Amino acid sequence: MKGIFRHMAEYINRQWRLAARPVGNFKDSDFTWHEEPVPDLADGQVLVRNIYLSLDPTNRIWAAQDSYLPAVPLGDVMRGVAVGVVEASRHAGFPVGTFVQGLLGWQLYYVGNGQGLTPIAKIPGHSLLLYHGVLGAIGLTAYFGLLDIGRPREGETLVVSAAAGAVGSMVGQIGNIKGCHVVGIAGGPEKCRWIVEDLGFDAAIDYKHEDVAAALTRYCPKGIDVYFDNVGGAILDAALARMNNFGRVVACGAISQYTSEKPPAGPANFLLVISKRLRIEGFIVLDYLPRAQEAIPQLLEWIAQGRLKYRLDVVDGLEQAPRAVQKLFDGSNIGKLVVKVSDEP
Repeated sequence: MKGIFRHMAEYINRQWRLAARPVGNFKDSDFTWHEEPVPDLADGQVLVRNIYLSLDPTNRIWAAQDSYLPAVPLGDVMRGVAVGVVEASRHAGFPVGTFVQGLLGWQLYYVGNGQGLTPIAKIPGHSLLLYHGVLGAIGLTAYFGLLDIGRPREGETLVVSAAAGAVGSMVGQIGNIKGCHVVGIAGGPEKCRWIVEDLGFDAAIDYKHEDVAAALTRYCPKGIDVYFDNVGGAILDAALARMNNFGRVVACGAISQYTSEKPPAGPANFLLVISKRLRIEGFIVLDYLPRAQEAIPQLLEWIAQGRLKYRLDVVDGLEQAPRAVQKLFDGSNIGKLVVKVSDEP
């Protein structure tokens, strides 16, 4: 196959490696920049050039502690989901030119045996960014998290926190498609305007300038049937207090607590889980990857119909990744945060 015999020393890899466990917010000193020649490929290995790197709240968890995946070892390349193209191959399943997605890391080049890589097709009329905006982990999280765990029914009230984020913005739109009354919680007038005027949410609550509890009472007069939680903390507490009997809480994230130096307090309203017979279920998208083909055709159909929109915050250059990831925690990004590592072919 073309590209197999090219000497790998011609490729210089550029990487961000994890230097320290973060305490509080990420700091520049938590990462070190490293450059080295790419090693020659062994039989069964591929070389992938990363094109777009996804930055996600879970980066903070992976750097700090064991979770559903082991913590990134100190000195290793920072873990991250990316879309890339196979540049050289000694693996029959990944010929040169194949587009792939997987845990390719915060680096220019990935070398490995292909385990965990998923071949993807470039959709006519769309950039490969579509796989970070809708078709990758973001779209699957919103689709399965809401529909499999939240199980919304027409006419029910759905509340989504971090509603202007990558997942939250998708969840609200899918809820709208399913006939729900959708209320989003976001930070700042611009984000609230976007989810209502552009994405079709029925109402938005600006947690930075409004009393969230009072606003939930105002915008959810029939109570809350489904709460899609991306933030945890006080907003989770406010939602629990307004859940209807037999309501469902999708526990997708708790970004308000990821940088806390102390263990978070449990929800003050947790006893309502008993009296209201609520169901709270945690969600990790990795569990649903084998079912991706159930979701992708429907997501593509909604995009083609103009019923599902996405917004990307693209930062240019791998060297920007450690500072760009902070945008997730200071609330300055809208939509999906991505680093452009290299050009699309």
